[in-house]
Amino acid sequence: MTTRLLITSRTFGLGAPEVVQRLRDAGANVVSGVTDKTLSEEQLLAIIGDTEVLLAGTEPVTARVIAAAPRLRAIVRHGVGYDNVDLAAAKARGIPVGAAVGAISESVADMTLGLILALARHIPQTNAAVRAGAWPRIIGFELPGKTLGIVGLGAIGKAVCRRASGFGMHVIAYDLYPDHGFAQANGVAFVTLEELLARADVVTLHALVTDQTRGMINARTLSLMKRTAYLINTGRGELVDETALLGALRAQTIAGAACDVFVKEPPVGSELLTLENFIATPHSSGMTVEGQHRMAAITVENVLRVLRGEPPMHRVA
Repeated sequence: MTTRLLITSRTFGLGAPEVVQRLRDAGANVVSGVTDKTLSEEQLLAIIGDTEVLLAGTEPVTARVIAAAPRLRAIVRHGVGYDNVDLAAAKARGIPVGAAVGAISESVADMTLGLILALARHIPQTNAAVRAGAWPRIIGFELPGKTLGIVGLGAIGKAVCRRASGFGMHVIAYDLYPDHGFAQANGVAFVTLEELLARADVVTLHALVTDQTRGMINARTLSLMKRTAYLINTGRGELVDETALLGALRAQTIAGAACDVFVKEPPVGSELLTLENFIATPHSSGMTVEGQHRMAAITVENVLRVLRGEPPMHRVA
């Protein structure tokens, strides 16, 4: 008997198509649920059926979806986050959930530094201006001596820290579960979120989405930031109240922001996209050759473990 494996991640196998064949060779009946857009809950409900292993992307794997799959015995995330999966519902059924933790830490850290530099030197705006025939020589700022506030000093936050230190930035951090050993070895000071926002010249978000962190960047917390400060979000869109961010950018109570992630993706019609002091990228921080290969390798290994009756690596539920 083969195991029905439903793949709903739109990027699984990108740049490494042989990984799907590996799953077939291991006895998986591979079924693709991929469309040109991320599946909605209703769309996933319509196809989950007798799925035994779900190889999931960012679509909502809700309690309803899990309940609609009576044969489901594992959820494998093709990604590092898992806030789109109802972990409580999975735990209640005894369904293990695995993620590709650490696969794209370096890729996301690179992108984060790129966005910091883009904001500091107005790179997108000046590129567009020169292409339009203008020649604006806009004054930016240097990174050495500036303070970087990292919200969430996990694997990605640590990779960002190492890069920022190489640029001569001072690093402070806020984390609910602080790694004091790393902080001491790398000259990082842990502070409260309020102190971080008040002191940082650049704030970068790398926290998981939980009840405590959802909407943590809102009108109140944005008001604590310097008028000259910049906000970077390569974590999750749900960390930021986008309406509050729009107001802060319009009123210039912060200098600018760059987001690779949004609550609704793509952010069609978002007024943030009309602002000169805002940079948007399409949830592409992890999209590197190296990162995608690592993510595919971990994801495949997790599925193979499940097929062998073993728990997945990096189990989060």
